[in-house]
Amino acid sequence: MVITVTGAAGMLGSRLVDRLTADGHQVCGVDLRAEPGVTVVGDIRDPRVMDRATDGARAVLHCAAALPSYPAAEIRSIIVDGTRNVLRAARKAGVDRVLHVSSTAVYGLPRQVPTPEEHPREPVDTYSAAKVAAEEIAERYRADGLPIAILRPKTFLGPGRMGLFAMLFEWAEEGRNFPVLGRGDVRIQMFAVDDLVEAVLTVLAAPDELASDTYNLAAERFRTLREDFQAVLDAAGHGRRVVGVPARPALVTLELLERSRLSPVYGRLLHKLRHDSYVSIDKAVERLGFAPKLSNEDAILRTYEWWRAERHLTRPSRGGRTSRDPWRQGVLSLAKIFF
Repeated sequence: MVITVTGAAGMLGSRLVDRLTADGHQVCGVDLRAEPGVTVVGDIRDPRVMDRATDGARAVLHCAAALPSYPAAEIRSIIVDGTRNVLRAARKAGVDRVLHVSSTAVYGLPRQVPTPEEHPREPVDTYSAAKVAAEEIAERYRADGLPIAILRPKTFLGPGRMGLFAMLFEWAEEGRNFPVLGRGDVRIQMFAVDDLVEAVLTVLAAPDELASDTYNLAAERFRTLREDFQAVLDAAGHGRRVVGVPARPALVTLELLERSRLSPVYGRLLHKLRHDSYVSIDKAVERLGFAPKLSNEDAILRTYEWWRAERHLTRPSRGGRTSRDPWRQGVLSLAKIFF
């Protein structure tokens, strides 16, 4: 099968390219960065790029997206306009199936946990609103007859993941305690990228009546944020602990720092870390036979071990252009002296 993968230089896209190629498929990877696995270097918003990338393809895996740290206009352009152009090209090419990688961010700050797929989409910022708009475009194409799977993974991590996780890893390695808002007793579900790859391949192989649907994807086993972060500090071997800080004053300070561009921590993440955040994966389990193997702790420790071996090869990125870049901590790095 000829398969087009957008965002082929990203954390998820690059793994899918490697796996699909190993399984004998012919893969056309699309990305702005000319890295291994990228066949077409270009912007998913460019009709000529996507027409070329989907020529002869039987399936499209749409993984390209913006991060919440991007400027608002860029987030909307990449996620909304990019998705519209990818689906236009897919329909023009006559592909058999599209997998659109969305996010549980579409739920905003959900009132129900575990959150089912039927929960209202209630965006709370530019990123989540763009993700909702992209899903609505995908649903219109699906209603017009193009089989489209909409996948909503929780935050996924594994070897190659940096972003804000690099901050936890750095502080752990330096033998520091690590702060969390409040007691840190909220349950925050994550997802191992290896399990996400398996889920994508499962949907790719499923019959149309099962694949052309919307699915939450996440770890089945997860604990509190304090427990999952403490596992990293324990692995570092310095005897340090996760330390709770008063939530309200910390939240006000971090919001001020974000508005001043002195901290990479964005607003929705701050509020999410104050409440339980996990979704129901029952639909994917029952309809697709989805069976995640790795827990939150498994995923985060695998990422930490990779970071330990590879950190000297990376340089912090001012805005965190990809999830594979460690973010500059800004003023937060000064807080180390207190921990």
